[in-house]
This record gives sequence, C-alpha cells and structure tokens, in this order.
Amino acid sequence: MSLVKKKPFPNDTELEKLHFTSLFQFLNQTRHSTNMAAQLSDVDYVTSLQSRIKELEAENANLLSRLAHCHCSQVDKKLYSPNGKATEATEQKKSNMKPEENIKKKPGYNTKFMSHHNKRYVALKVMYFGKRFYGFSAEAQMEPSVESEIFKALERTRLLVGDKKESQYSRCGRTDKGVSSVGNVIALFLRSKLKTSGVNNGSSGEVVSEEQLDGELDYVRVINRELPDDIRVLGWCPVPVDFHARFSCLGREYRYFFWKENLNIRAMESAGTKLVGEHDFRNFCKMDAANVHTYVRRITMFEIYATDVRYDDNQLWVIKFRGRAFLWHQVRCMVAVLFLIGKGLESPDVIDKLLDTNKIPRKPQYIMASEVPLVLQSCDFENIKFMCSTDSGKTLHAHLVNECQSYQLQAAIFQEAILNCGPQLHDQCLTPVRGSKKKTSYIPLMSRPTEPSYEERRAKLSSCT
Repeated sequence: MSLVKKKPFPNDTELEKLHFTSLFQFLNQTRHSTNMAAQLSDVDYVTSLQSRIKELEAENANLLSRLAHCHCSQVDKKLYSPNGKATEATEQKKSNMKPEENIKKKPGYNTKFMSHHNKRYVALKVMYFGKRFYGFSAEAQMEPSVESEIFKALERTRLLVGDKKESQYSRCGRTDKGVSSVGNVIALFLRSKLKTSGVNNGSSGEVVSEEQLDGELDYVRVINRELPDDIRVLGWCPVPVDFHARFSCLGREYRYFFWKENLNIRAMESAGTKLVGEHDFRNFCKMDAANVHTYVRRITMFEIYATDVRYDDNQLWVIKFRGRAFLWHQVRCMVAVLFLIGKGLESPDVIDKLLDTNKIPRKPQYIMASEVPLVLQSCDFENIKFMCSTDSGKTLHAHLVNECQSYQLQAAIFQEAILNCGPQLHDQCLTPVRGSKKKTSYIPLMSRPTEPSYEERRAKLSSCT
C-alpha cells in the first residue's frame, strides 16, 4: 500500500514564485490574445481581460490568506536556535560558503525574522583602549572604530533587532581618535528571552527589578565573546524607552594621566581651580561654529593628584574633570594650558584671560595635549544600576588581568632594551652634543597668532550659503 506524501506548506519564497508565475502566464496569455484581438470586438476583448484580472486577484488573495496562517515561529526557531547550527549548516550547504561570509553578503541577516523575537531596551557600559581606534563613532568612515566593532559583535551574536536606526541606538560619549574609556554608555533594543510584554518591548517605562531578570540573556557574556581584546562590556541595565544615553546623562568624568617630571604641580592646581564653574570655554576647545552655537559649559570639579605608579624617580599623576557636558577637545585644550603653567612658561592668571571672551574673542594658537592619556572615566545617570553575572564577572576580571600582564611584558622588553644600551652609550644619550641644541624662545599665548572668532566663522558660513 503506497502512502501519499503530503505536500509541504509553501514558504515565503515559494509563495512569491507562485505569484510571479501567475503574472508570467497572464503576460503570455495577453501576448497571445493580441493576435486574436483583431478578430474579437473591443467589448469582448476588454471583458476577457477583466475576467482574467479577477481570477488573478482571487488567486492572490488565496495566497495571502495562506501566508497569514504560516507558522513563522517554527521558521524562527529553526533559523535562530540557541546554537545557530541549523541555519549555518543549511546556508553553508547551499552556497558552499562560510557562515561569516553569508552574514557579510546579507547585511542584517534577515532582520524581518528577528523582528518576531522578544526585545528589550537596555543600556550597556563599555570600556575600550582607544589607541588603535579612529574614535568611538563609526560615522567618520574611518576604520576601525569602537562603534563598528560593537555592532559587528551584536550581529554575530544575533542580538541586534533591525538596523541601527530601528534599534533606537544612542551613545553617551563620542570620544576622539586614540581616547580610551572605562565607563562609556550606549543604549539600544536587543533580543530578549523574557515573555512579559511590558519587559520585552520596554514600553512600561520602569526599571525592571532583579527578580524579573531570571532567565534573561547574559548580555555581558554573550557580547564579550565576540568583541576584540581591547573592547569589553562591563555591565548592562534595562532602561525605559525614553532613555537616551547622551541627553539623559547627568554628568561625565574625564581623567588625564601624565608623568610629573619637573612640572610645578602647585601652580597647575592653582590654575585648574579657576576653570571650575560656568564659563565660556571657546578658547579651550576646537570650535564647531556650524553645529555648536553656545560654548558655555559648567565644570563641577577639578582635582590633580598622584597615583601609586612610579618609574625610576618619576611618578604618575592624574588630572580629573567633572561636568555635565564638554566641548570638542575641551579637556585636551585645558590640560595643554595647565602644562604650560606647570613648566613655568605661563602664569596661572592666563586662565582668567582666556575665559574672558570679551577681551580675548579669538583663541591663541597652541598645540593640544596628547589624546592617548585621556580616559572617559564614567557617565552618571539617575536610577541606572549596571549588573553583571558572577560567571561573566570572573571571566571579565581574568581577561582584564591578562591584558594588564601583557602590557607589563611589553614594558619589560623595552626596559631590557634600555639596559642593553650599555653604561657608556646610556651616558652619551643623556649628555647633549655641543652645538646641537638650539635655543628657542617661547612665545607667550597672548602674543601668538589667533584663530577666527565664532562671529567670523558664522559670517563665513553665511557667505558660503
């Protein structure tokens, strides 16, 4: 007795093929009917076309009805199983390509299927060592960037729901090339395992309690497995949908590390306290007249102190700034002027002169401090508590310790190179050659060429438009 094999229900691709096949048959019939059009009256010809159109509309409605009752959840389950092996094996067999190559060829990896998943709006606390990155933002089209590496990891882990715009993505600090962070924050919708609707879509507008997080994805562990060694997620927190990583931030803290050498720390501290408060910092930043129209910012705290790190007779110090928001390159410009004061080239009173934009409307030209020692330390928010599971915390700690040891090994190698110079060569390196050192006279800040003022920049922009 032979069994009749049940015809499988057509998927989306097959339904589209059926629909286009019907249209193709209709075109062929129409082409054939044109030869008979001369033999038929116009009324009969139009009537036959209208009848065929009604047949196609009925067939299309039938296909759409069947599509509406399709078991998409079963397709999702197969495509996005926890290990992802079913999809990867199928795609690789069809195209003889690696799964990573398929993801590159199909950006978003079928986000229409991902949209069926539960999702929640979360904030992620991110650290990165910025030396090899062209800044945090990927908008400058310079790679690698921290942001692009994060989104690559989210795609590989299939946590991303839709593209960047659909995920309601926001970032707190847009750090520049070479700048590091141990507390930057981003927010976006990510895939969730929880079933409660108010938690899944984040529409409740409330911070979810820890009891409601049982069974949720371990975002720290999942994302960190796909990130490069110099980027790590330190914690995550569910947030309401009206949360914005930039505009919801209550304060930011930056730290700048430097070696003391012969700097006058007391003079730098005296000058730095003048920066605290609300001032116009247009002479302490890189001006962006096209997008920024006010340069008034408030510095709420300034500190300068020594760390416990020493090298030979030199000690590592830190300058700390806190404020609600900072201008482009503001911290590096303030540190540069403080260094001039610490070297005895400028008086602490130069801070008062640069803050008086009525008398000094144009910024004197000076070189900013290096970007490498600058760190975005923290970003503060109300009622945001970042969390990390015990297992993920141990793995994260072990990774950071391993990175520290790796850099210490590199320092040890350079130390050996110094020792291998030999005593005689070492003394020659420390002794300047006669006549080789040129005396250069220092030009005070107030005597240097100046950059265009804000008003002049705006006038130039107006003339161009």
